[in-house]
Amino acid sequence: MIPRYSRPEMTAIWTAENRFLIWFEIEAHACDALAKLGVIPASAAKNVWKKGKWDIARIDEIEKTTRHDVLAFLTNLAEHVGADARFVHQGMTSSDVLDTALAVQLKQAGELLLADMDKVLKALKKRVEQNLDVVTIGRSHGIHAEPTSFGLKLATHYAAFARGRERLRAAIKDVATCAISGPVGTFATVDPRVEAHVAKKLGLSVEPVSTQIIPRDRHAMFFATLGVVASSIENFAIEMRHLQRSEVREAEEPFAKGQKGSSAMPHKRNPVLAENLTGLARIVRAAVTPALENVALWHERDISHSSVERVFGPDATIALDFALTRMAGLIDGMTVYRERIAENLASLGGLHFSQRVLLALTQGGVSREDAYKIVQTNAMDVWKDLQKGKKVSFKEKLKADPVIAKRVPAKVFNACFDEKFYIRHARKIWKRVLES
Repeated sequence: MIPRYSRPEMTAIWTAENRFLIWFEIEAHACDALAKLGVIPASAAKNVWKKGKWDIARIDEIEKTTRHDVLAFLTNLAEHVGADARFVHQGMTSSDVLDTALAVQLKQAGELLLADMDKVLKALKKRVEQNLDVVTIGRSHGIHAEPTSFGLKLATHYAAFARGRERLRAAIKDVATCAISGPVGTFATVDPRVEAHVAKKLGLSVEPVSTQIIPRDRHAMFFATLGVVASSIENFAIEMRHLQRSEVREAEEPFAKGQKGSSAMPHKRNPVLAENLTGLARIVRAAVTPALENVALWHERDISHSSVERVFGPDATIALDFALTRMAGLIDGMTVYRERIAENLASLGGLHFSQRVLLALTQGGVSREDAYKIVQTNAMDVWKDLQKGKKVSFKEKLKADPVIAKRVPAKVFNACFDEKFYIRHARKIWKRVLES
């Protein structure tokens, strides 16, 4: 991932330094287990820890000849450890190192992403509770529907990220497995107790059955989960972009002092953060299909998955880490324009009360079909007046209808136009979200 969309905490997980450190720890812990089993001298295991060093430039140089990264690493390690290096990698195969190390990296990345999601949830929770009592127009198909709570609009996103966090937590657990089972996964040349020891030391679980690799359905689920989280980010970002549109202007992402919106138009305040989140979500989701395709491999081992994971492992996690952090900052700095919300709510002359009048008519003995026709006829007249630029009241229009006047008592009729009616369950809904 390019530096522009990278944060150092996540990038560090995918550096060569971290990768070789994990490789070394796998090999050294395996040596400890082998020594305990009496397969290699205890002094050799201690020597590996004591003298174990590596040089990235030297590894790269060796790999030009070996064309095998694990062998290049082991060769360089041996140059530092000396004669006892013959006991390193006893009975193991390169996948034991590569797959177990990838599991550690994905666990590290996943835990950082969980912390990122906590920041998003915290920011959303604060905004929800600030705006639960703010009545705003709900929109379906982009058209005014019925009122809702601005806080509830945000609560839907909170709930989505809470679900996403649980999915991610489960995906991390699923992918954090260790395989030290030797060629084709039979343990013929390495005792299963070595695997158990390494797994415990690295905070992983034991892979119940590996071929020569850890099954890739685990990785597919991990990246699919990242894709779902990314889609939740885009869902929020799209809402934010719509709310900031000039014609809507109900909410706005932070616009810093000195910030410029356009090279040509000084007046512009563009939703660049939300647009950036939309783009980053696409990058993360791009990893999902290749990860699913990695599940199908030849027999006990091939490396068709390897290049995919080397690219998308870092890119997807780094992009998502950046996006979640950016989203938390956007929410923290977001401005909600309550006066504008009220203006938009009133802009169609009260058309959003149509269903309540419809139901009042049915309660007054009018068939639903006839009630619908009465309310819709009046509503279409209001639409026509609005399109002509006239200021009109849907309530007054309905009040003049003789059927409504006859069938709906005045007190009931007036109650149909109470906007607070629509958000009376907002706090109950929010409580359900938090409890779930």
